[in-house]
Amino acid sequence: MAKKSRRAKAKYRARVEKAAKEGRLQQPRPLSAEVQSPARISPKVQPPKAQDLTSRYQYVIPEVKRIGIIAGAIILVLIILPFVLPFILG
Repeated sequence: MAKKSRRAKAKYRARVEKAAKEGRLQQPRPLSAEVQSPARISPKVQPPKAQDLTSRYQYVIPEVKRIGIIAGAIILVLIILPFVLPFILG
């Protein structure tokens, strides 16, 4: 997520300084509490426990094994094919 822009704060400061130089403003107004206060800190999000992850993703390991077997078979066929192909076409 992108950081909050400080452009609005900078515009406000520039306006206040310009007004103070022109004499329209006696004292610069303090920034509102929202702008002055630091960014709200959200409570720390705790990562899920290992048991939660294993119960949620119990299908992943069998799927990865299946994908590995299929990929291995395809690679094996690609390695054997150049040796067998000349005899078939020969």
